[in-house]
Amino acid sequence: MMARLEGKVALITGGASGIGMEVAKAYIAEGAQVAIMGLADDKLDAATASLGGDTISIAGDVRNYADNERAVAETVEAFGGLDIFVANAGVWDWGTRMVDMTPDQLEATYDEVLGTNLKGYMLGAKAAAVALAKRKGCMIFTLSTASVNSAGGGIVYTASKHAGLGVMRQLAYELAPHVRVNGVAVGAALTDLRGPSSLGLEGKSIKELPLKEAAPMFLPMGEQPEPSAFTAPYVLLAADGENASMTGTAIDCMCGYNIRGATGPNGWGDFDPAAS
Repeated sequence: MMARLEGKVALITGGASGIGMEVAKAYIAEGAQVAIMGLADDKLDAATASLGGDTISIAGDVRNYADNERAVAETVEAFGGLDIFVANAGVWDWGTRMVDMTPDQLEATYDEVLGTNLKGYMLGAKAAAVALAKRKGCMIFTLSTASVNSAGGGIVYTASKHAGLGVMRQLAYELAPHVRVNGVAVGAALTDLRGPSSLGLEGKSIKELPLKEAAPMFLPMGEQPEPSAFTAPYVLLAADGENASMTGTAIDCMCGYNIRGATGPNGWGDFDPAAS
């Protein structure tokens, strides 16, 4: 049976770890040639060596349009075209509430988190659109429980992911019928997703959270999946065939989070207006 992505070329931002790297593995297993984009560090080199197959790595910052443009150009040069663009690079705000940030922290965290999670998606999409249109390709955005729910992050992360859902839908409208644009709303995954430097959290990884222990409290199935468990929708959305008309859709891959919701204090919680 022919691999579902045989002959396809994919560019994945944030592809050196976490969901991005697992998607890269899944694409390679399905016959695709893959370029991963990430910040220039040892992790990017190690990821490329680990992935093997038809893989290249491209160092760059998704917040910079020239880097996105170069990533697309290097992918096309290496593999002859581009069929799939996965906007995946992200930063998490560790659920930091607005009332717990100083005004300066709020401003800086907004710029840092939305710069990666939203501006990075838009710049990558802009850079990839023409190359994708030439091959009737597709874009896939990594979204989140925080794209449609509260408490999947703090005020800034939630804003970035709600906005990412809107950008995905708008681009599906703008780029039709030449490029399909969809998203995968991923639940909390044990990845190396880091915090923002604006809050002094750049060294902290989401893997430090006790997600496996907490899973029975907030996931109906009672277990915390590994990152590899989230990749099937990315393959489905990238493949040709029965889903070829699917666009503007966010596939729910939240592990049932949105039918139970977050645990913890409701409403204002322990917010004390008199102390703010």
